[in-house]
Amino acid sequence: MNKVILIKYAELNTKKGNIGMFLKQLKSNLLKRLEGYSFSLTFDKGRMFLKDILEEDFSSVLEIVCKTFGIHEVVVGYELSDTSIDFLSSSLVDMISTMDFNTFKVECKRSDKSYPMTSLEISKFLGGVILKNKSSIHVDVKNPEITFYVEIRQTYAYLYSSIHKGIGGYPVGTLGKGLLMLSGGIDSPVSGYLAMKRGVKLEAIYFESPPHTSIEAKNKVLSLANTLASYGETIKVHVILFTNIQEAIYKNIPHDYLITIMRRMMYRIAARIAYKNRCKILVNGESIGQVASQTLSSMSVINEVVHMPVIRPVACFDKLEIIDIAKKIGTYETSILPYEDCCTIFVPEHPVINPQLEKCVEYENLIPYEALIREAIENAEVIKSDNTNEFLDLL
Repeated sequence: MNKVILIKYAELNTKKGNIGMFLKQLKSNLLKRLEGYSFSLTFDKGRMFLKDILEEDFSSVLEIVCKTFGIHEVVVGYELSDTSIDFLSSSLVDMISTMDFNTFKVECKRSDKSYPMTSLEISKFLGGVILKNKSSIHVDVKNPEITFYVEIRQTYAYLYSSIHKGIGGYPVGTLGKGLLMLSGGIDSPVSGYLAMKRGVKLEAIYFESPPHTSIEAKNKVLSLANTLASYGETIKVHVILFTNIQEAIYKNIPHDYLITIMRRMMYRIAARIAYKNRCKILVNGESIGQVASQTLSSMSVINEVVHMPVIRPVACFDKLEIIDIAKKIGTYETSILPYEDCCTIFVPEHPVINPQLEKCVEYENLIPYEALIREAIENAEVIKSDNTNEFLDLL
């Protein structure tokens, strides 16, 4: 018996005529993410198979596959080149020899309909084999302790009982590229994760304002980008020096409009970086009503400066829901490290929650913002983040 990993697609199966494109991208993503490991990969419209994996690498390969978008379930099983009922029986006996359980059932599926037994007949027959070779056990079809699955295809059969839940979604890269406005908070990394889950490849933009923000705040963001990259591939982080713009706003603009004008400047810069890097959308972590700049009035006025879609994956989530996802994907502990970013410095006591567009235009004309934006973009630093966590060592 050859130990293999079977990959099940689920949502991708709804793509019908386009499924080939999605599967080609999923294969490409897996090959990149598993670079350095020894294995073979084959696929069809029903399953993808990873074979010939070295035993010492098996757990690492399995972990990477389980964290790859576009996969519904990951199965660890055995591939049999002989599909006869006698060989299935002997292989199943070998499989259960080191397993402890009290209740079980057997489920069988046949893509080879010419097989001389029906799926139900195979399940009953193999259930009998298990009962003969294990003492003090019984069948429980409603709530078994373990389920043994049998898949019979044209040239191979597969036995398995170990099923791992995948993270679903679409393969990263199938739906184009977006620019994530990545802060050091809880919300934006979760938004990046959810955008990736829908097939969006990410680049990121981070606004730093030294000496008001620290190198630790920057490294925190790079660490968050690394964590996101562990679900996809390298993420380019565009680091924008925002100090001159932020200080000009603070010195010249009424303080209740500080956050609104600052966000409008960030949007302008983000959109230009996005266009330059062929990103189709902006992605951010705004959640309706969470802070003053995220009321519907504020979001409308701030959004007015860009002419590309702005995707807000957590817009209708409450904070506890966002935190739950952050913990699940591994960004929460980094996000709560106490280093301030641009959005948390110079916060006025009473920020406007229903800003007027006319006032924004009037106040922005008090500063040479176009020249400041050009300067910030020209001096942008690009850092390639990957799926390591080296920046955690610097925090």
